[in-house]
Amino acid sequence: MKEIKMFPIFLLGLLFIGCNNNDDGPTLTEEPQTEEPVAEESVQLNSEVNDFIWKGLNYWYFWQNDVTDLADSKDDDTNAYHTYLNNYNSSKDLFDDLIYTQADDFSWYIEDVDEQLNSFRGITKSYGLNLGYLLRVSDTSDDVIIYVTYVTPDSPADQAGIKRGDFIYKVDGVAMTINNYDVVNNIFRNENVSIGLATVENGSVVPQGNDIALSAVELTTNPIHHAEVLEVSGTKIGYLMYTGFKATFHSELNAVFGDFKSQGITELVLDLRYNGGGSILSSALLASMIYGEAGAEQDIFATLRYNNKRNAENGVSYPFFEDVFLYDKTSSAYLGSEPMNRLNGITTLYVLASERTASASEMIINGLLPYINVVIIGEKTVGKNEGSITVVDSPGTGDSPYSDLDNRNPNHTIGMQPIVLQVYNSNNSSDYADGFEPDVTVVESQFASNLLPFGDPNEVMLSAALDLIVGSSAKGEVFEKLPENFKLKAELQRPKFANEMYIGPNEEIHLQ
Repeated sequence: MKEIKMFPIFLLGLLFIGCNNNDDGPTLTEEPQTEEPVAEESVQLNSEVNDFIWKGLNYWYFWQNDVTDLADSKDDDTNAYHTYLNNYNSSKDLFDDLIYTQADDFSWYIEDVDEQLNSFRGITKSYGLNLGYLLRVSDTSDDVIIYVTYVTPDSPADQAGIKRGDFIYKVDGVAMTINNYDVVNNIFRNENVSIGLATVENGSVVPQGNDIALSAVELTTNPIHHAEVLEVSGTKIGYLMYTGFKATFHSELNAVFGDFKSQGITELVLDLRYNGGGSILSSALLASMIYGEAGAEQDIFATLRYNNKRNAENGVSYPFFEDVFLYDKTSSAYLGSEPMNRLNGITTLYVLASERTASASEMIINGLLPYINVVIIGEKTVGKNEGSITVVDSPGTGDSPYSDLDNRNPNHTIGMQPIVLQVYNSNNSSDYADGFEPDVTVVESQFASNLLPFGDPNEVMLSAALDLIVGSSAKGEVFEKLPENFKLKAELQRPKFANEMYIGPNEEIHLQ
């Protein structure tokens, strides 16, 4: 039995040894075969808009070098770059995260590029209602009002009989108090609104008439709100209330200065109290009209500086011009030029300013300071010494990608208005990031109970300028001032694109 049991084992052992010695058979000590590497799966980009947002900011943004996620190496690894962008379901969130918030308060994301471009032309959907600040009516009441600063001619507000100095106390049926005054923002964010007007008597709101229903319409607003020549104590003084630097209204601005020149003004008051800025070219043209002694095409009004990547653009400048450049009001197409009406003998410019005077308005002050005396009357200005361009999804080729407004990606309407430059005057100064302090302080909101028409010599801010020009004989009526604490420190939802300084469509051709 033992032999029977062991025989098969012996045979198996021989077979096993035989197999190991067979050169044609497999061997147990054979080296394992090396496997081919598996190719990494490509990460697909979910949003072409996100790609545009990153690349446009990487190229143009003034603070590109200060934002880690805008580093040039960010898109070296395509899969990692796509993964990064795919983490954002909202392109606006991506934009917001790429903004250098330590220094930038003014770049913005654009939902509709055409709406933005229309705004630059003075075309907006609006009631034509321009508002001041929210005010308490007394120390003992919670009631709140807001005053009307001006009304756009032929607008729904104008047709409803609303005028400068009116008080609004109710919006969409809600009487405003210190607890609910946010309802006033319905005027800026809705296309239909109702308002109630009131007077204030002995610290109480007194409603006036029925509520007024307004519907927003598309308006083309001439930024020259009021212009006239005043003769005070034998001195001819030009007065211009200018609400925005719009390149499509250059000819109208030139006509105003033609009138000033023909009437022989020797002093000029420029009212920028509600002017949040606009076209850099328009600012340069206005400065050229004011200071006719400047050597056209020689003296420098402003020099532009871009980010570290845009060294080729650094040092480009706007001179003082001799011609006015004209643009179509509906397309911004360049139409040609006309001779400029330039004043002579203006040695001091009197600027009426407020907390809303910004950007291209401040550029006028800064750019003229090396040449003439500039006196500021009113309040400290905003402090915006940076400019922007409209960046769109048009990668293209050449020196300026993402700026071809006529060849945009048809798949979406998104754009950006990022800060891309800082402006300097001929003294290499750009030191007004905190705003310009007034030489004479006048707070208009403290006189809201008696706002007079623009151009009235008794109007509180103009009166202060006239007093400086011709002395105390020009002093206007003395009005009662509201206490400073009546003005609420509340940030209203102002119209889009309110504070801006930009190189507009087709305007870069005038840079030196």
